[in-house]
Amino acid sequence: MQPFRTLTSKVIPLAHNNIDTDQIIPARYLKVTNKEGLADGLFYEWRFDDDGQPDPNFPLNFDVYQQAQILVAGDNFGCGSSREHAPWALVGWGIRAVVSTSFADIFRNNSLKNGLLPVSVGFDTQEKIFAGIEKDPEMMMTIDLPTQTLTLADGSSVSFPIDTFSKTCLLEGVDQLGYILKRETMIEQYEQEKGF
Repeated sequence: MQPFRTLTSKVIPLAHNNIDTDQIIPARYLKVTNKEGLADGLFYEWRFDDDGQPDPNFPLNFDVYQQAQILVAGDNFGCGSSREHAPWALVGWGIRAVVSTSFADIFRNNSLKNGLLPVSVGFDTQEKIFAGIEKDPEMMMTIDLPTQTLTLADGSSVSFPIDTFSKTCLLEGVDQLGYILKRETMIEQYEQEKGF
């Protein structure tokens, strides 16, 4: 997993509330047990028309956002069923962070375990971001995980919450198992000291 420290990127606008995991990655993509090819299914029903052609009106198909790594969405992002495939698909496409006013708990937890940073902001900040993108589709934002700040194009910044353990894992680029394995020497030393 790639470490997450500071990210500056254009911002993909997806101004819909209650985007559920079935919209993020349709059920037919859940048959796989690894992450290969899931980016192809990301927002499939919205990205493509009935003939399988890219919908020119969907933001992920805009040329300007092809290298963008931040997605800003409406309220309650990632609701619905528990699908680890949803953050897999987002990360596979290249998105490293999603900004929203709220996230479904299961989606948030799955994201943090898979290198995707959910950034919770207030409604006023969300509106400011959408308004900024409307004025300038190439608007950039910066997410700084060590300081837990989101800096907007106008230089203003807001803080966002994240638990200490998830923050440490993202900064180190490891999942929960990787966190333990990186401390294997310390664990062995403790066991020896305690006579285990």
